[in-house]
Amino acid sequence: MNLRMHRDITGESKSPILLAAWPGMGSVGVGALDYMRRKLEGVRFAEVDMSEYFTPEAVVVENGIVRSFTDLPSHVFYHVRDAGLVIFESEAQIWGTGGIRLMSQILDFAEHLKVETIYTAAAQAMSISHRESVRVMGAANREILRDALVPHGVEILREGQISGLNGLLLGFAGIRKIQAACLMATMPLYAQMMPNPRASREIVRVFERLLGVRIDMAEIDDAVAQMEGTMAEIEEKIRTTFSSMEWEETEEDEIEQVDEEKVPQYVMEKIERLFVEVQDEGSKEKAAHLKKELDRWNLYSLYEDRFLGLFRRDQEGGV
Repeated sequence: MNLRMHRDITGESKSPILLAAWPGMGSVGVGALDYMRRKLEGVRFAEVDMSEYFTPEAVVVENGIVRSFTDLPSHVFYHVRDAGLVIFESEAQIWGTGGIRLMSQILDFAEHLKVETIYTAAAQAMSISHRESVRVMGAANREILRDALVPHGVEILREGQISGLNGLLLGFAGIRKIQAACLMATMPLYAQMMPNPRASREIVRVFERLLGVRIDMAEIDDAVAQMEGTMAEIEEKIRTTFSSMEWEETEEDEIEQVDEEKVPQYVMEKIERLFVEVQDEGSKEKAAHLKKELDRWNLYSLYEDRFLGLFRRDQEGGV
């Protein structure tokens, strides 16, 4: 593992603030930072080579020729000079020894750049409807930074855990005496594997206030409208199907005990659990159960790409 600098920005920004994010539930954190980086026209200036910790699972064949491993996950630093920001975006969570080494590499580089404050971003999945207002929770490794979040509309996370490198960086930064905080936007538990621009947008709004920057929100507003339209369509299909059910066919179904208003959320949570189980276990029985559940609620057309995506890797690998 090594850090490659395309340009030394030392001196261009005095004590820049570092924002960092890795993929996670709903792509909330990394989605927010990627949006900010694009709208603020961040310039790529360094990257971390993590290829030694990447284990390929298949190769791509085109016209009988095997392509080399060119599509490795990237781990890139961008510089927004006018705003005094360094934004780190990673395409993959790195666990174990690789993750620890990456944390050290990031913090070594942060010290080189004289970074004094770090923010990460992530999701806080909860058993809520997509219609509920997004809240942004926060935690920090120092009281002074924690308390500074509150005036900007951040609720303090009183207890719990922050999983993944979005959380671990706070602990490693504390060892280096660098203050760091994580912002977590709430999102529905039943949609944790679907991109959630609504939660990402709320994190962007908090960063606007925290950092004193202005972000053009038109693009993410459109993404939110599209997502809400999809969720509303899913809920309507579930409600329509539920209202036309023959009770004698479902008399042993626990859904009969669910309040009718909460049926869409119940069904979506069940479907989400099945997607996770199929992805983790690769069980054909679970996949068949998932397909049956999607058909039952007339939802297969809306989930088709995601459902088929569960099997594309095996098909492409030829095993």
